Amino acid sequence: MSESATVTPPAAPPRTARTRALALGVLASGMLMIVLDGSIVTVAMPAIQDDLGFSPAGLSWVVNAYLIAFGSLLLLAGRLGDLLGRRRMFLAGTGVFTAASLLAGAATSPAVLIAARFLQGVGSAMAAAVSLGILVTLFTEPGERARAIAVFSFTGAAGASIGQVVGGLLTDALSWHWIFFINLPIGLAALALAVRVLPGDKGTSTFTAPDTAPARGLVARADVVGALLITAGLMLGIYTVVKVEQYGWVSAHTLGLGALAAALTGAFIARQATARTPLMPLRIFRSRGVVGANVVQMLMVAALFSFQIVLALHLQRVLGYSAAETGLAMLPAALVIGAVSLGVSARLIGRFGERNVLLTGLLLLVTLLVLLTRIPVDAHYATDVLPLMFLSAGFGLALPALTSLGMSDAGEEDAGLASGLFNTTQQIGMAVGVAVLSTLAASRSERLLADGAGRAEALTGGYHLAFGVGAGLLVTAFVVAYVVLRRRTR
Repeated sequence: MSESATVTPPAAPPRTARTRALALGVLASGMLMIVLDGSIVTVAMPAIQDDLGFSPAGLSWVVNAYLIAFGSLLLLAGRLGDLLGRRRMFLAGTGVFTAASLLAGAATSPAVLIAARFLQGVGSAMAAAVSLGILVTLFTEPGERARAIAVFSFTGAAGASIGQVVGGLLTDALSWHWIFFINLPIGLAALALAVRVLPGDKGTSTFTAPDTAPARGLVARADVVGALLITAGLMLGIYTVVKVEQYGWVSAHTLGLGALAAALTGAFIARQATARTPLMPLRIFRSRGVVGANVVQMLMVAALFSFQIVLALHLQRVLGYSAAETGLAMLPAALVIGAVSLGVSARLIGRFGERNVLLTGLLLLVTLLVLLTRIPVDAHYATDVLPLMFLSAGFGLALPALTSLGMSDAGEEDAGLASGLFNTTQQIGMAVGVAVLSTLAASRSERLLADGAGRAEALTGGYHLAFGVGAGLLVTAFVVAYVVLRRRTR
């Protein structure tokens, strides 16, 4: 055998259109489970608190445990998918997520539920980190890939709104346990089909660095030190952000842990510049498309927390909607996003390019949040809320274009890494959005209450501020996209 190790080439993608369509369905179903699980729990929080006896502070860990595990492990899971095989990583992640969903649904104590949510986050990271990597190797023709990404993006864009509808209906009709049990048939069906239709790939088990002997084995390839540094840095950073509401931005807790998280991340970057087999080759950041798309996504996701969550809070706390009514009120947004994602986004991207479609979507979303800053205390759904739902079409335009740009320059050997990076920035944006916008809204409401405003007026004033800051983040995203992302010849 030659002294230089040979990288095993990836298996050829499935040949028939039907098999590839089934594979896309598996990937989309896996993403739908993950997105649903992130939003379906929001409307069931009061019921969970009453049933299991969570304290107000402890209840936040039903969300935080999932968010910390998911966000911090995406990058590592994506790279391990490149090394071990993306199909293998997807199957393992879906299995972990499905088993953890059973544990969460059967939980009878806060500790068990929080542990199950952490395991759900681990499984979600394993599956989500490689999904886009599998997709871009399945669909190589530009038009086909654009349509596939549109379908995949729809599950992310509309799944959050669908999760609120399903969560409200299941909680009111059955119990909160069923928001987790519903994952079981979806997960088992996805596993059974994935084994048959996802392309097999053995990963790159060996690697030959320039002018060096081949590095063999997972330990040599995975950069264990780098993995520990970035996982610890992301986990600590996300934990710090989600606890800002409790400790404040300038507290010793926030500043100290934030500085430590930054130091760990800096040490990781320094190691990647010198490591023989880096976990995250820094060459991936040479692409303007990859860098710009990830920055824009972080800003966009942080801003749209104000639409997805703050608007739902306004409907419940100010207008008195039930959990099911809130979910149904948000349903038109999911339908609009789905119609645009699946119906027109791929054609528009093919004709005008990802950058122009992204900019158009961002403009619609800026308009949406600016108009929400004027929503009245005694808002009527038909006249004050429903018309704004149509502007959520901007999300259906922006996300597929952004996904295409984020994966634009990823080679076969880095597809899992690029997918993990894209999902990581999404989770960081979500964590920042939760911390910043909820903290600002709560502070504004408290000041208004202290000044003598009524509860409804104070809450509405806080929500208006969150919508305004979200609009500012989207304007910043528009500027970054316009300046950084290049036009592409179609």
